Amino acid sequence: MSERHEQFMREALAQAEQALAAGDFPVGCILVRGGEILARGRRVNSRGPATNELDHAEINALRELPGRPDAAPTGIVAYSTMEPCLMCFAALLLNGVREIVYAYEDAMGGGTGLHLAHLAPLYRQMEVAVTPSVLRAESLALFRRFFADPANNYWQGSHLAAYTLNQP
Repeated sequence: MSERHEQFMREALAQAEQALAAGDFPVGCILVRGGEILARGRRVNSRGPATNELDHAEINALRELPGRPDAAPTGIVAYSTMEPCLMCFAALLLNGVREIVYAYEDAMGGGTGLHLAHLAPLYRQMEVAVTPSVLRAESLALFRRFFADPANNYWQGSHLAAYTLNQP
């Protein structure tokens, strides 16, 4: 595991800590190119009256890119504290991100194992580099804290919650 990956994953973990402190699902994401952080995002609206499944960390980071003079998608690496779901994986790909680094596997809905060669032509030719388990233990600790708190009802009782709480 490279020191560079760890350095940027720590930045994503800081976003996840902010999400957890706000009572949201502890996912953080940063978008990096050439050693510079271009955008940051964290999961919001995973509880309360505005609860939805659109405000994922990766989507929120992607929303920061438009309007930046250096936001062309070429060469951007996404660092996420949890494996991107299918929605986020596709959104990253459609925005030109071809390298994804994540900390903790999404045992319930992770999308990075999707075989792009079996999809429609838009995705079929895409080559994506995926690096799992960078600072996995640190990310797992955040998810354990989230699922151990009964006040956090997002995905409580799910396969992901059981999987997370039963990790060694």
